Amino acid sequence: MYQQQYFSDNSMTDLFELSNQRIRSAPAGLHRFLYHAINWEGRLTEIYGPRGVGKTTMMLQKAGVVNQVSPNQALYISLDDILFFSSTLVETADLFSRFGGKYLFIDEVHKYPPKFRDHDWSAEIKNIYDRYPALHIIYSGSSILKLHNGKGDLSRRRQVYHLPGLSFREFLLFTRRAEFQPVTLEEILSEHVRRSQDITSQTNIVPAFLEYLAHGYYPFFDEAPDMYFTRLQDIITVILESDIPAVTDIPFDTTIKLKKLLAIVAGSAPYTINLARSGQALNITDQRTLLKYLHYLDKAELIAMLSREASGNQLLRKPEKIYLDNTNLMHCFALKPDQGTVRETFFHNQIRIFHNPVKSETADFLVDKKWTFEVGGRNKKGKQIENQQNAFRALDGIETGYGNVIPLWIFGFLY
Repeated sequence: MYQQQYFSDNSMTDLFELSNQRIRSAPAGLHRFLYHAINWEGRLTEIYGPRGVGKTTMMLQKAGVVNQVSPNQALYISLDDILFFSSTLVETADLFSRFGGKYLFIDEVHKYPPKFRDHDWSAEIKNIYDRYPALHIIYSGSSILKLHNGKGDLSRRRQVYHLPGLSFREFLLFTRRAEFQPVTLEEILSEHVRRSQDITSQTNIVPAFLEYLAHGYYPFFDEAPDMYFTRLQDIITVILESDIPAVTDIPFDTTIKLKKLLAIVAGSAPYTINLARSGQALNITDQRTLLKYLHYLDKAELIAMLSREASGNQLLRKPEKIYLDNTNLMHCFALKPDQGTVRETFFHNQIRIFHNPVKSETADFLVDKKWTFEVGGRNKKGKQIENQQNAFRALDGIETGYGNVIPLWIFGFLY
């Protein structure tokens, strides 16, 4: 059995030093939209989202604010650090609490090596929550946390937040310092002419939108622009070879099948799946297994599956269409991705954050069982929706619209 070896005071000093180094390295000033939406005073907070979208930076920024007011009341730790190969989360929290700590920021929770049988990171966090009521626990992990069947029941204790990649609105803030407020879908549908005129009077919107579609979804786009897609490829590899196996216990040969399945989707997105043909290509005879693998890729936010219904057991349902999760992934897999698919992918990626898009019977998308959308280029006609109520065209290549014709880019202002 694992023997507890409590940290020494020197160990705590080392942890504070490492934490403060990371906190000082975080960019100050600009924040992701979620930063202001989180209740940082909650006792247990989960932040999940795809790799590379800024979860770590957001936690470090908040830890820096805490420590400016009260030094060393915030501690940042990453559970992929070799320190946690032998030491436990409970030990860390115990010592931090005895040193007067108040805010414990825990990163990469799904990478934590369990120290006891049937006792993983979620069980340890539950113990910390129960033992140290004065401690605020904020933990983050990849989107595949939603696949994790934890040993500790955190559902009744935690508040959960999802951080997607940058919206087009945030991209303009980060690159042009152009600050605009988010707009709701209802405001877009009823006020898009006024809203779009206000925005386009302050920035050159069309070229900025083309930049965003190619390399604006992940906040690291300005760190080394020439290496952007190389880094994105590295992220895909880590998700497939490390993150998904960490929570699903799949064997290595399955990760190879996941890679092949992702390549199939990338090569023909939007992919209308033929289960038998795809299973044959991957040497998978059970269709339920193939659907499970698609489910893994969907939860990891590498693909996005579109069904005809928004409810029910998505795991067992064949999707109508499969997109890559975002347009940057499309540009990562192809030098010149199909523009029609790029437009649909953008629309789906942005609108799904607060709404439920499904496959429309007559057009591209039905949103919240209420609004129908046809997505296309500036010359796209509206024959499919001309006799429908609450039907709109979201068109690329235009700055402003009219009536039920809405510029596609403005759907990037929803968050």
